[in-house]
Amino acid sequence: MQEALFCQALGLAAPWAVERVALDVERSRIDLYVVWQSGSAACPVCAAAEQKLHDHRQRSWRHLDFFQFEAYVHCALPRVSCSACSSTTQLSVPWAREGSRFTLMFEALALTLAREMPVAACARILRCADNALWRQIDAHVSLARAKESYAGVAVIGIDETSCAKGHSYITLVHDLERARLIYATPGKDASTVQRFAADLKSHQGRPEAIQVVCMDMSKAFIAGAGQHLPQAAIAFDGFHVVQMANRAVDAVRREEARGERWLKKTRWCWLKDKAKWTDKEQAKMDWLPRTRLKTARAWRMKEALRDVYRNSDADAASSAQALKKWLHWAQRSRLQPFKDLAKTIQQHWAGILQAFDASHLHTGYVEAVNSLLQAAKAKARGYGTTDHFIAMAFLIAGKLTHLPGSPLRKARA
Repeated sequence: MQEALFCQALGLAAPWAVERVALDVERSRIDLYVVWQSGSAACPVCAAAEQKLHDHRQRSWRHLDFFQFEAYVHCALPRVSCSACSSTTQLSVPWAREGSRFTLMFEALALTLAREMPVAACARILRCADNALWRQIDAHVSLARAKESYAGVAVIGIDETSCAKGHSYITLVHDLERARLIYATPGKDASTVQRFAADLKSHQGRPEAIQVVCMDMSKAFIAGAGQHLPQAAIAFDGFHVVQMANRAVDAVRREEARGERWLKKTRWCWLKDKAKWTDKEQAKMDWLPRTRLKTARAWRMKEALRDVYRNSDADAASSAQALKKWLHWAQRSRLQPFKDLAKTIQQHWAGILQAFDASHLHTGYVEAVNSLLQAAKAKARGYGTTDHFIAMAFLIAGKLTHLPGSPLRKARA
């Protein structure tokens, strides 16, 4: 009965069968011995049927724990000697990935846990080495990505995020229409766009089919998109424009704080969304924005710019007109950081308007993914290699459809 039970649990079908089960209580271990109950098999290379077995090679795999016991699957795997193609090939097993020392169910659970917690913590829970888990993650992400099709990608978002301390970055490319990560590569220069275009071709996509690229005002990304995505319109979304306005407000505050004691410890009051002020911040901001401080004037300008984007549901022409009025205000403001911001907006005017024209594009999703990745990196206290960080990025945001599902998910009726 127990052999039949474990045979069903492993999802085996004849001629595979569980021959015996051994429980070692002292070592907290259970061993399942699987056999191939036939003298012949189809050739793994050419699929010729009823080929003779050449010999057997002993193999073992770590499986999901059985209660408190570590579980292992053992099998003397047959090698098939094929008379049709003259090859001698080992049979593939239905319970494990080729070349892996773990069963597919074990790896599926590892991937599920790795999305939610650091790999080192997963290794402690699963009682295995973290390097072994990284090999599983890297292998499954690579296999799943190879099967993905990006044929319909037309609107993308490009951004960089920090990979490690110092000037170490990776560039992330997202499909904004389906909200998924489709490419990641080390660096943040123009060549990253060239590598993306080559990768897109290898996944049934066409660089010339990209209609809009949404990005920040990075000169490298602008140059790369212009050279390697020639048909795409470049759009600079409101998130980055308002972000630059926040930096301008902070520059004014830092300069003025040298002589105005009221501005001490108020930095986040000026930068945060009004809806997120704490009670203490609300008490300060009840009167500070109405003063004649330069910082108060800068804050009102920043909020006015935010309102331009907040009310951009109207037609693009109205939004462009509202932004022009704001530019005239900034140019006459006698606040140098805002005069510089107005100059930057004028230099990138076409791309800023494109964000209004293209269904109010924004990279809020891209920034949200960056936050998730940075939170995962901080929780893990960094990743050993850039490749590991990229693999984790796809695991979190790639929406890869060919990854194994969680073994803990209930089967649907």
